[in-house]
Amino acid sequence: MDTNKVYKKIEQYVRALFEERSNPVLIFHNLKHTEAVVNRTKEIAGHYNLSENDMLILFTAAWFHDTGHLFSEPVGHELKSVEIMKAFMKDYVTDDPTIEETGNCIMATRMPRNPANLLQQIICDADTYHFGTKQFKDTNKLVLEELRLRNGEVDRKAFDEGTEKMLATHIFYTNYCINLLNDMKEKNLKKLRKKLAEKSNVDETGEKPASKPEEPVEDDIPKMKEDKGLMTKGIQTMLRLTSDNHIQLSGMADSKANILISVNAIIISVILSVLVRRLQTDTYLTIPTVIFLIFTLCTIVISILSTRPKVTEGVFSEQEVIDKKTNLLFFGNFYKKSLPDYERAMHSMMKDPDYLYGSLIKDIYFLGVVLGRKYKMIRLAYNVFMIGIIISIISFAVAVLFFSSPAAGSSAIQATGSPF
Repeated sequence: MDTNKVYKKIEQYVRALFEERSNPVLIFHNLKHTEAVVNRTKEIAGHYNLSENDMLILFTAAWFHDTGHLFSEPVGHELKSVEIMKAFMKDYVTDDPTIEETGNCIMATRMPRNPANLLQQIICDADTYHFGTKQFKDTNKLVLEELRLRNGEVDRKAFDEGTEKMLATHIFYTNYCINLLNDMKEKNLKKLRKKLAEKSNVDETGEKPASKPEEPVEDDIPKMKEDKGLMTKGIQTMLRLTSDNHIQLSGMADSKANILISVNAIIISVILSVLVRRLQTDTYLTIPTVIFLIFTLCTIVISILSTRPKVTEGVFSEQEVIDKKTNLLFFGNFYKKSLPDYERAMHSMMKDPDYLYGSLIKDIYFLGVVLGRKYKMIRLAYNVFMIGIIISIISFAVAVLFFSSPAAGSSAIQATGSPF
């Protein structure tokens, strides 16, 4: 089974459903919410060592979990979502347990929630992820507006009390969400209770209580780190400068290699065009010449190997993006993929600061690995060239001093005639 193909089919099908059966009443339970749950599911699942089949189950459940709203009333929409999912998946998945577990994950989002395993815990936390974010106030307004569009006028106080009860009894199940979102959820609950208390005072006295100064806001830096990971100017500058330095060093290494290749190519050309002719008469220079040629040839080969690019496959899978195992910033990982696939993957990475900055760090690391190999090879090439020059000069000197003779000179004169 080609899971990447199934992923695409699922996404295309659910998007088409929301577009074809667009309902103006669905202010909250719409395609935007579904996309958010899918992204949160990927984020949470990325912190656990899940199999490919488990990821397919979660991905499918996340996309289909609210499709029932398009066909039925809110009460019992999960059953309709499971029905829609099964009707679609039977053409792509023949494994009944996989489809059954996907349905169980969708049903796990039904109130009251009681997830039975890690997959169901992940989908439940993804569905209520916004409870532990600063966007909770905005999403809560959308839920209220949707409720008004469905049922007419809604008692705001009763709605807020129901929301307060829901937040108070709600729990995150995965350790990832517990550590990341619990504190903010408690703050949202505290604000809601304060709002309810103020409304109660107004109802009792008929007067609005004097406004109190807002509580001091916590230090902005920890909040920024919590919401955006490493997104600080200092760290961005550090990563950018480090990457630029690596690229400059790589260019310098290539220049050094080109110098060696050019110089040795000229030497070989001169030897082949001039010195080889002399070997017919001055045979004692044969061995030094061969030694010189061998060293220059080795230098060229090593220099070429140091700059020779490594050919990569140029593709990545949807699963690799979900697992954050592919570096989308390096062209060798995506040059064969289509633009829509790459854009979708990049948007997914940009929404996840850990993935984004992790890719930058990996990019710098692997640039360093390549640089280490380049400079090691270039150092070897320069050493070979230096040793070759020394040995060749010594061998030429020995040949001239000990093997050249007047006889050799006279034989050359006889062969060519008068030296004048």
